[in-house]
Amino acid sequence: METRLPDLSRFRSNLTQLNPLAISGRVVQVVGLTVETMGLNCQIGEICEIQTNNRNALMAEVIGFRNNHSLLMPLGTMEGVQPDSTVRSVSRAFKAPVGASLVGRVLNGLGEPIDGKGPLENVEWVSTNQTPPHPLQRSAIDEPLITGVRVLDGMLTCGKGQRMGIFAGSGVGKSTLLGSIARNSQSDISVIALIGERGREVREFLERDLGPEGLARSVIVVSTSDQPALVRLKAALVAMTIAEHFRDTGLDVMFMMDSVTRYAMAQREIGLSIGEPPASKGYTPSVFAILPRLLERAGRGERGSITGFFTVLVEGDDFNEPICDAVRGILDGHVILSRALAARNHYPAIDVLNSVSRVMPAITTRDHLQLASFARKNLAVFEKVRDLVNIGAYVKGSDPEVDVALQVMPMITSFLQQDRSDVTAFESTLQYLSEIVNQSASVN
Repeated sequence: METRLPDLSRFRSNLTQLNPLAISGRVVQVVGLTVETMGLNCQIGEICEIQTNNRNALMAEVIGFRNNHSLLMPLGTMEGVQPDSTVRSVSRAFKAPVGASLVGRVLNGLGEPIDGKGPLENVEWVSTNQTPPHPLQRSAIDEPLITGVRVLDGMLTCGKGQRMGIFAGSGVGKSTLLGSIARNSQSDISVIALIGERGREVREFLERDLGPEGLARSVIVVSTSDQPALVRLKAALVAMTIAEHFRDTGLDVMFMMDSVTRYAMAQREIGLSIGEPPASKGYTPSVFAILPRLLERAGRGERGSITGFFTVLVEGDDFNEPICDAVRGILDGHVILSRALAARNHYPAIDVLNSVSRVMPAITTRDHLQLASFARKNLAVFEKVRDLVNIGAYVKGSDPEVDVALQVMPMITSFLQQDRSDVTAFESTLQYLSEIVNQSASVN
């Protein structure tokens, strides 16, 4: 009689993942945001566990070394940490949940649910340390992504896999514009990262700007301004890792991040805390190193795409400050929101003349480009003589170009303004631009 041995493959797999040597260290010093430990043999990015005096475990990440000591930054508050607290390694890399069951969920910066809908189910945990797609394996951007916002679709057309920056000061309408795009864009799914937001604004964005229909096709990752710098940093990586998973399954993903500036500020806090010298306006060199590593992860892959909209909070309305310059040089276009337009109740407050989509010529027809160029040209002509017209100094007939601009400006202004609940089909947007051209034919 043959005896069948039980299947031990599952236990064998678990044994191979065990670490028979549990090496631990201890806390020797806490300076600012960092915890200095000795006795650990860890690598950069490794996740450790600090045992506090209240019997809770504080998670921390290795961010540097000094004099044979490891420098850790906690992923939470340091309450309960004391000298000689035990520290041990628990993971080689920080991981994020991925899977279709995340759709409609709200997560914190560590990938944990905060929406009261119960624990995550049917998810896989993967490292957030992913590399951007190989430059020669990226598909060309050759198809427009329709957002439902006329000014974007008609004059700043965005392609699937493009990365656009939205640059604006505070209170000019960045979140409202993001909510409109998330609700109405023709993408398969949206992944939205709210980095360093005010706690009050998170619920307002979910209920007012995004709405139930937008949330039903989105994954939200939130890290508010009161949370540790490392958690704010990880929130962006968690959101990007989730977006990459959906892209690799062949979906067209809309990725939104608000804001890149607060992501850079979090890295500045970390850099300064470990002794990194400030380079430009207090920003450390590591800030300008991590920006392309994050932003380049968006784009088209071999199958799906990640179309990125990244907001940049402009300090003091200075569009030439270091983060603005760095991000503008990495992305494939930029949208400028003007405080002057917002003051005139012109929403979305997009300054078309100072905005550009670098891939628009490759994804639009010749007729579309001509219509957009006509509207842009007349907008520029009008802005040039706006002051003369306002004081009554311009005499009709003095300049044919100005006469045409004055004739079509009411229609152009109506085209550029749009209520956040209004959704315009792409064909209607082109028809509107065509009517602007036809209106110019009535000028004598």
